[in-house]
Amino acid sequence: MAKSQSNFSPADGPAARIATVIATGLGAGLSPVAPGTAGTVVAIPIGYGLLGLSPLLQLVAIALVVAVAIWSAGVAAGRLGVKDPGQVVIDEVAGYLVAVALMPPTWRVLAAAFFFFRAFDIAKPPPCRWAEGLPGGIGIVVDDLFAGLYANLAIRALGATGLFSP
Repeated sequence: MAKSQSNFSPADGPAARIATVIATGLGAGLSPVAPGTAGTVVAIPIGYGLLGLSPLLQLVAIALVVAVAIWSAGVAAGRLGVKDPGQVVIDEVAGYLVAVALMPPTWRVLAAAFFFFRAFDIAKPPPCRWAEGLPGGIGIVVDDLFAGLYANLAIRALGATGLFSP
């Protein structure tokens, strides 16, 4: 953590500091163990709240989170001097919200989305790995959006087969 701190300058404005706090998931990304998992845990109550909204409001909320995630991840990566810093976990939050989007608000959905999202985020099936190569905050966030989409589709597929009851 001290190494990352050295890239922070007193000249950084408040917007850059706010972006970094957001990008680290209010500090969850500073976890010494599995920061991506910690960031996803932060997303669970947000996802639960999202599921209480109408479908249109869910999509609008996700779009806003994605926009903020791209901005804050790009700013934080620039401040830290790393293309995709492990401390940046807002991408996990955005991806998890895609994983639970338009699902019933049940603990089963929240748990299945957590496990499927983490699995797809770690495995990075195509085009996740490709998306990581995109520039700035877009590259940091878009691969997690694909992982979230895969998780969402996996839950729906299991539900359609009767192997999973949301």
